[in-house]
Amino acid sequence: MTTPKYSIILPTFNEKDNLPICIWLIEKYLNELPYEVIIVDDASPDGTQEVATRLQTEYGADKIQIRPRSGKLGLGTAYKHGLSFAKGDFIILMDADLSHHPKFIPEMVALQQKYKLDIVTGTRYANGGGVSGWDLKRKTISKGANFLAQFLLNPGVSDLTGSFRLYKKEILAKLINESVSKGYVFQMEMMFRAKKSGYRIGEVPITFVDRFFGESKLGSQEIVDYAKGLLYLFAFVW
Repeated sequence: MTTPKYSIILPTFNEKDNLPICIWLIEKYLNELPYEVIIVDDASPDGTQEVATRLQTEYGADKIQIRPRSGKLGLGTAYKHGLSFAKGDFIILMDADLSHHPKFIPEMVALQQKYKLDIVTGTRYANGGGVSGWDLKRKTISKGANFLAQFLLNPGVSDLTGSFRLYKKEILAKLINESVSKGYVFQMEMMFRAKKSGYRIGEVPITFVDRFFGESKLGSQEIVDYAKGLLYLFAFVW
């Protein structure tokens, strides 16, 4: 068995329809790379974990790890949980809902290798990146949130609110331990702290596609939490 160099952490909650397609696409575009997928399921009531078990049987336990939790405990803790089982030197964080297409991962890997970067992040807002499937309201909220973050924090990356990234393992572990935010703000805080610490960061343009199956987990409470988190970073971490 080849030791994986890249560990993909996939937090899931009610993704039984999306997960098989996501794993199939990962295998299609990464079949020449030594990788593993760590599925961190938060007790999905829709049968996601059962689907993950079937995928593990199909692709092999060396490719698919299943590391479930007892319930929804937050995105940051899901990454930390997955990281504790990761064998790779590099960690890829992405969503399981097909909004992050695995075809961009080889570009992230190539950019990291070329410039020996610490982090590579997907961007929707520069160099040809974009969003597909969102209505005007959702696009306005997203661009407004990113603009506000750029204005207050000056992070040095074009997409501070994205969550499709490649990290060196030890750097991700350090950023997770330093960060205090939860939910969607967690991704923003990690990138802000990374830039503040002087890590070498590169960007790959991606097309973000709205989910095909299931419901979006972004609601009014997440927007309120984002605003609170942004103000916290501006006031106390800067």
